[in-house]
This record gives sequence, structure tokens and C-alpha cells, in this order.
Amino acid sequence: MIGELAERIVQGAETVQDTVRSALFEPVIRLGVTGLSRAGKTVFITSLVANLIDRARMGQLEAAAGGAIEAAFLQPQPDDTVPRFDYETHLAALASSRPRWPQGTRSISELRLSLRIRPSGIMGAVRGARRLHLDIVDYPGEWLLDLALLDRSYAQWSGEVLARLETREDAAPFLRLLREIDAAAPHDESRARALAGSYTDTLRAARAAGLSDCTPGRFLLPGDLAGSPVLTFAPLPRPGRVRRGALWREMERRYEAYKAQVIKPFFRAHFARIDRQVVLVDVLGAIHAGPAAVEDMRRAMAGILGAFRPGRNTALRRLLPGRRVERILFAATKADHIHHRQHPRLRAIMEALVKDARARADFAGAQTEAMSIAALRATVEESVEHGGRRLDCVRGWLEDGRQAAFYPGELPEDPARLLSPAREGARKWLDADYGVMNFAPAPLRLKPGEGPPHIRLDRAARFLIGDRL
Repeated sequence: MIGELAERIVQGAETVQDTVRSALFEPVIRLGVTGLSRAGKTVFITSLVANLIDRARMGQLEAAAGGAIEAAFLQPQPDDTVPRFDYETHLAALASSRPRWPQGTRSISELRLSLRIRPSGIMGAVRGARRLHLDIVDYPGEWLLDLALLDRSYAQWSGEVLARLETREDAAPFLRLLREIDAAAPHDESRARALAGSYTDTLRAARAAGLSDCTPGRFLLPGDLAGSPVLTFAPLPRPGRVRRGALWREMERRYEAYKAQVIKPFFRAHFARIDRQVVLVDVLGAIHAGPAAVEDMRRAMAGILGAFRPGRNTALRRLLPGRRVERILFAATKADHIHHRQHPRLRAIMEALVKDARARADFAGAQTEAMSIAALRATVEESVEHGGRRLDCVRGWLEDGRQAAFYPGELPEDPARLLSPAREGARKWLDADYGVMNFAPAPLRLKPGEGPPHIRLDRAARFLIGDRL
């Protein structure tokens, strides 16, 4: 406890130093970018940076449209021990003669974009241009979901996970193995490894099925922790009596070690300094996967928002005293996969997914927003006649180089038509079928000063950083 208190004092002093340095010299905005599975974090960052450097498509960002941003350029990042976000390689993949989606996020990375801004009015003439740094921190969404574990004991987490797994067919092998093991028996490392391996396979299957809540996040992205005891545990049903040295006790100890040695250090080192946060969500993918995926996503959103809840003694608040994220954007991505007429419906579904958690949470001045976006537009719109009906479609390039028109189905005007059957445990949608197409990036033909085409990326930037420009 003394060591933790000392760490908080040092962290508080560093926070004060950062605040004074930013206020007096060159202000810094730290933007956290994360997302649930397949949400498009890498494309979002690449397109955002490209469109802030070449701003012709950023009309809804007033500082860009009005000319207040004189220049934007990349600079060395301030954190020498964090890998650099490979912006140039990712942009080259999108802009090549056969464009392809860049490699997804597997670990934390960072990029600094510096903006030269001239204040408007008389202050611009007196002070001249100033410099503002945008530090973009990219990290996997699975790691953000781990926040919810900080307020849960091993028994609570195990009970919640096992209750969900009972309804999933792909969890059957893990549940069979679990029935063969006595949690009150003495710990045996071979059993622990078998359980952890089977549970990891269950998480991989869940993610492949479009489910979101796959904790612990490092089980899917272990990095240099692969095979370590801190990643060798699994949920167990609590036995009636637990002796010292039992399998349950060892699993509980490793779960707590995961929280103390993996989750807490990451959020202390990186999350503590984040000012703005964007959470990208593949809502269309979840709808296509079915009601279970939509309900799982709703729970994941509630867990994320619950971790930010102030006014209570939450683990995140104890972990990061005196800090809060000022703005949080929840963005439904891939809006270009549906006709623009359906974009308001997609946004309404995104808002509904986080509504309950937002209503319960008091953000103490923090602002939240939900919107539908496409960081990189890969399609064009067209209408086709089919079966006597006129369908609003999107047309794009497929991975094999062909073009195809696609009609994904009609999203409901009332989000409850999706969320209600999802909460009730429906196996499939009763009155509709929602499709999804994996389009490749469209070839980029950019004029001088233009960034990649997008949908509402400028509005997302306006919400996240517009007030500081």
C-alpha cells in the first residue's frame, strides 16, 4: 500500500507538470482510439491523420474549413518505449494500385500529429500562430473491456462468464472439460493449462461468431505473456468448501495477479493521460451475426461506460485519482456499407446500445456522443429494380477485383425491434434478415489537398478536438 501511495504521488506530480507545461507552452491532446473486434481502428487513425494533413474533405471541422489550421505535420512521439503507429505503411496499403486493408491492431502504438493554428480575430494578429500536439494512442478494444474486471472478484467474474457460456454451442468443449475437474481438488498445473487453453479457444470462437465481451483481453492478444501463469487461469464454479492449495485458490490468485500486473500497469501508464476517447463499434457486423451478438455488444458497452462512472469508489477512479476523460465518442463504423437513407437508423441503434449505461452514469462534466461514420468510404450508392421493388444499394470492390452491388436489408426505425429480442435471448431475427459484405478499399484518386474519402469523419474530429482548435 505504501508503494502504491508513492506511485500515486509521483503520478499526481507528473500530471501537474504536464498540465502546466501544456498551458504555458505547447498544449497536448491525448486521444485514445480503441474498438471492439473488426471495428477498423487502424483505418480510422490513418484516415484521420491523412485528412488533417490534407484538409479539403474536412468541411465540418470549423478550424479546417475556416483556415485556422495552417499546417499539420508528423513529429516524433513523446513516449520512447511505445511502438510508433506505422502510418506510412498503412496509408501505402490503402493507396496502392491494388488497395488492401492494413494490418489490424494487436498491441499499443502511438503517433504525434502537430497542428499549427492561427487564432481568429485580433488575437491572431497579436499572438501569431500557436502549436498544438495531437498524440493518438491506439490500443486493442479487448484491453478496454478488461476495465470491468477491476471491480469484479474472481467468483463474480466466473459466475457471470459461466452463465453466458451455458447458452453457447461453441463453449461445449470447455464446459465438458469443466465437468471433469474438481475445483476443490489440489492444484495441478496440467489441469490449469488444459482449462486455460480450452477457455482461450472458446474466446476465439466467440470473437469469430461476432461476440464482443471476450475477457480477459490478453488471452486473445497475449504478446510476450503467452504461456505465463498470469494468463493460465479460467472461470470455475465455486465449490462449497475451498482449502488452501486447491485449484480454485490458484485460479483466483492468478486472476488477481492479472488485474494487478497486467491491467493496472497498462491503465496507469497510458490511460491516465488520455483526454479524449473514441470507441469504434462494428454495429452492422453484430446485427448480421444475430441477436446474441447484439446483446453481447450492449453488455460490453455498459461495462465500458460503467468503468468511467464517477461519484463512486470504482476501481478505475481509485487507480487514476484526479483524472477523467473529457469526451467519449461511440462511433458505429462502416456506414458506407448501407445507403445514406439508413444512416440515422444506424446512429439510433448505436445510441440505444449505450443508452442504459449513460442513464446510470454521472460523467461529472464529461461529454459523450454517438454517431455513424466511415473513416474510409469504400462504396458508392445506387438504386436497382428487383422483384418489382426499388432497392437502395451500395456498390464496391470485392477482394477478387470484381465489383458488386449489395442490398444489406432495412434497419428498423425503432432500435427496440433489435434490442428487445436480443435481450430476450432470441436465436435469430424473426421478421428480417440483415446481410453484410466484406468490401475491399476502393482505388484512391485524390486531388491535391484532399485526404481519403470518408463519411462524417470531420464531425467526429469536431466533437473530439474541435473545441481545442
